[in-house]
This record gives sequence, structure tokens and C-alpha cells, in this order.
Amino acid sequence: MASRGEGAGLEGSLLEVLGTDAAGVEGLSRQWQEAILLADLVVAPRRLLVDLARSNPDPQLPERLASDRPLEVMPQVLAALDGGRRVLWLASGDPLWFGIGRLLLQHLPAERIRFHPAPTSLQLAFARLGRPWQDASWVSLHGRDPEPLAARLQQRPPALVVLTDPARGGAEEVRRILRASGLEEAYGLWLAERLGHPGERLLLLASGDPLPEDLDPLHLVVLLAVEPPAPDPASLPLFGIDDGLWLQHHDQPGLMTKREVRIQLLADLDLPAEGVLWDIGAGVGTVGLEALRLRPGLRLWSVERRAGAAALLAANAERLAVVPAGLIEGVAPAILEQLPDPDRVLIGGGGRERRAVLEAVLQRLRPGGTVVVPLATVEALAELRPVLDAAGLQVAIRQLQVWRGAPLGGGTRLAPLNPVLVLSGRRI
Repeated sequence: MASRGEGAGLEGSLLEVLGTDAAGVEGLSRQWQEAILLADLVVAPRRLLVDLARSNPDPQLPERLASDRPLEVMPQVLAALDGGRRVLWLASGDPLWFGIGRLLLQHLPAERIRFHPAPTSLQLAFARLGRPWQDASWVSLHGRDPEPLAARLQQRPPALVVLTDPARGGAEEVRRILRASGLEEAYGLWLAERLGHPGERLLLLASGDPLPEDLDPLHLVVLLAVEPPAPDPASLPLFGIDDGLWLQHHDQPGLMTKREVRIQLLADLDLPAEGVLWDIGAGVGTVGLEALRLRPGLRLWSVERRAGAAALLAANAERLAVVPAGLIEGVAPAILEQLPDPDRVLIGGGGRERRAVLEAVLQRLRPGGTVVVPLATVEALAELRPVLDAAGLQVAIRQLQVWRGAPLGGGTRLAPLNPVLVLSGRRI
């Protein structure tokens, strides 16, 4: 590194931006501690200036500016750089990850800034947990609406880091959103405090545990997907079981019918006390298995093309204490030939073969039978509606839009789930 006062050319005009961890200046290498003393100007948050004053009480060596209001000191920093002075800006973690970097790049071209990141709080959290984090995602609540967190949770990521906003409730806000999403049992909630500081702390909280009374404002939350504990079937509601209690496919954990949509589909199926129910594209079995809790006399045949689906469906059936007539891994419509004629049919999958699946179902549907098809697009509705009309069924269409309450400051905001179109037909 150039000595103090050197480099009136390009080297002297570079702004060195140095990331620190929670240990502050004391956590820096000896090389960087020496570089601070050799600088003409050091810009840093007040809490780091306190560390600097402790290690070097001479206020004139080097000159120091507090960066807590960065726009106010920016003219002095730019003037120092233009004058060829050596300027070092201290920041937290990686300055380019929710840090000062974005603001600095609005005032200086990238070639005049050199960033030296410290590990981010996200990296440190997974290092302390001893868990790979290439599959992790993150959401920030700093001054932001909680809706993106609620939406991200519906996709059931295996690992999710939440950068909390202490002014809005911090970890408690995350917990309330998790509870409102019905996923409290599906995630382990880790509190990570003061990461990188000698007094750092990592805690796993059970759903009923209170937050620590001495919770540090400098904390984040790590949500790690866990297998929800097996429920007592007698304690479950008759239908409308929380999303977080269902076992999931690990590679597509969010691919399931959400609770509110499930309730509507069960109503549209108008389940008889006895008969045959086909659940085509059963996924993890939510609709068909809840139908058995409502109507134990039904014979349920669940069909899912995904390899390993039968074992997962069986596990979920055991958790609900219901016994399907058959759990079949296979591709519709061909696989349907081996099933008894149905009284009720739910077509939750099918993809490009959905029309062919519906046509095959209508050839087998018994008199008085009902078929229900949840759809995500109006194009799919336009494709399938004429099939029901041509078969002479009594057709009904619903559009289902669900909002879930999510905490917002001292109140509640409604966060939307994806809308669902429900096409149903009854054979008279």
C-alpha cells in the first residue's frame, strides 16, 4: 500500500471501501489497521470511530468523518479524492450487499472505488450452522413491506435468511408471518446475533419459546426447512389442515394445494358418503386425503406421475390416519384404465395432456358424478370449458383469490396468494 500522502494520480484518487464484521476495527487484520493509520481521511460509522479513538487517541492522525449520514459528508470525501488524498471508508460486512456501496457508486464511477468486503451476515450465519448455503435465499425487511417474505414462504425454500428490521419487531415479525402462513411447524427458526463479535449468539427457538429478553438489535433470522412432527390425527381439524403439517417433495417443496384453495375444492367436489374418488395429479395428497377425513366411506385412488410419489402419499395418509384404496405412480390418461369408474374426480395435474385426461375422465364418469379442475390461466379455462359443454355437463366456474394477513408495523396487511380458476362439471 502507498504511504500516507502518496499517489496524487489514480492511486491517490481511489476510494478504498473496507468491510468489517461485528468485531469492528479490532477484527481487522494488522495490514488494514496499519492502512487506517496511513490514510489521510477515514470515514466510518460513529460506533467504529469510537473503536478508532480507543486504539489511536490522536484526533489529527488521521482525519475522521462520521458516515451515519453519508450524503452530508459526501462533498468532503469527493473533495479529498479530487485532491489526491488517500481516503478509506469503513463499512459493515460486504459494502455491496445492502451496504454503502450502492450510494457510493451513485457519486463515483466504479473504477475509482475499490471494495474490500468482509463476510456478510448471511455467510457467517451458515458458517456457524455448519450448513452449505448454495440453496439458500434471502429477504430483507429493512424498511420494506413484509409481503415478499410471505410470498417467498409459499414456495417453501429449504433455507431462508431474513434480514430483520428491529424498528418493526425484528424476529417477532418473522415469527408472526411464519405463523400466519401456516408454516410454523415446517421450519426451524434460528436467531443469529452479533455475528463476528466475541459475544455472538446462535439460538434455535421452538414455536412456543419466547424471544430472549436481551435480544440484540443486530440480529437476523435463519429459517431451515424441517420435517414437521407427526401430528395427533385426533387433534387435527376435520379439514383445512395447515400447509406446514404436510410432508413435501424435497425438490419442489412448494408444489401443493394451499389450505384455502383446498377447502374450496372439497366443497366443489360435493363428496358423497360412498363411492370412488380419483385424485389425478395428487401432488402430496392434500385434497384427496382430506376428502377421506370428511367421507371415510369413499374409495380414494391417488395418481401422481412423480417417482417416489406413492411413498410420500402413503406417509401423509398415515399422518392423517386415513387409508386410500390405491396410491399409483403413473401417467394419466393411460394409467386410468386400471381404476374403477369414478363418482368424483379432481384433476390437479396433466400439463399438456390435461385435455386428454379430462376427455378420458368424461368417458368413465358415472351418472351424477362431478369433475373439478383447478387452473392457473384463462387460456386453460378456454381450452377445457368446451369439453365439458360438449359432454353435456352442468358447468360452473369460480375465480378464487385468497389473501393472508401479514403483520405490518402495529397492524395487519393482506398478502395475496396466486389466484386460482376452478372449473367444475356435473353429469346430470
